[in-house]
Amino acid sequence: MDKKTLINETGYYINISKDNYINEQTALKSDLIGLKIFDDPLIGFADVNDSYFNKLRNDEVIGRNFVLPKEWNYTAKTVISLFFPFTQKIKEANKDNKNWPSLEWLHGRIEGQKLINEICSHIKKYLEENGYKTVVPCIDKRFSTKSPIETNTNDEKYYTSNWSERHIAYICGLGTFGLSKGLITAKGMAGRLGSLITDGYFEPDKRNYTEIYEYCILCGKCAKNCPGDAITIEQGKIHSKCNIFLDKVREKHKPWYGCGKCQVNVPCENGIPIIITRKNGA
Repeated sequence: MDKKTLINETGYYINISKDNYINEQTALKSDLIGLKIFDDPLIGFADVNDSYFNKLRNDEVIGRNFVLPKEWNYTAKTVISLFFPFTQKIKEANKDNKNWPSLEWLHGRIEGQKLINEICSHIKKYLEENGYKTVVPCIDKRFSTKSPIETNTNDEKYYTSNWSERHIAYICGLGTFGLSKGLITAKGMAGRLGSLITDGYFEPDKRNYTEIYEYCILCGKCAKNCPGDAITIEQGKIHSKCNIFLDKVREKHKPWYGCGKCQVNVPCENGIPIIITRKNGA
């Protein structure tokens, strides 16, 4: 199987899936019935032996709890990352109210994540039908996250998991980080990520960058947009403050939650704002 075949299968599935549209049973209001969640995804590939995966185990990145690709699937050859951009309607709706996320965005966060899990499961089945053992870490029983609530501390380093979709996407060549810690891709930052690990071999994509924040222009617009004051030019995203605001959204809209104000009405909403090379300390 070649990359084009896999990419076409993914694009085909997302366009025929009824779950890419909000239905009557889940719609938070009637005029959201039929709302499309995602446009066609970006897909990137990396070799499981890429040295960058080992770097994720450094304490200043993710930490020793990060599970390497071959620990998820010991026969693995390729890691596949997928970025699903939200439709323009979802992005535009989230610009209206500066204090609260739009209902459209909440659907994108909750129903959108369910769809990503569904798509990744479909690709896993598709690859396995072609003879390739495949794992989807985010829905694997070994996947775990932890937060200060579980560790009884407010230390920022405790907002972590044993697999990071954003870091995987960076390694697979899909983009670099922004001030808000989201990933800036060729289709922007407003969207969600998924990934798979397979023993099928697909040629790795080239990373067209060398710095982790290379696509971020440090304009500070995401910080100005943040209703939880959780982003600063000096510190970037402060997870504890972000979580406090998300808890307020969850209380108001339970079980839906989300925010996304840092991903819309910013230069990196729909693409890479300026391609520049930023050196550490520059």
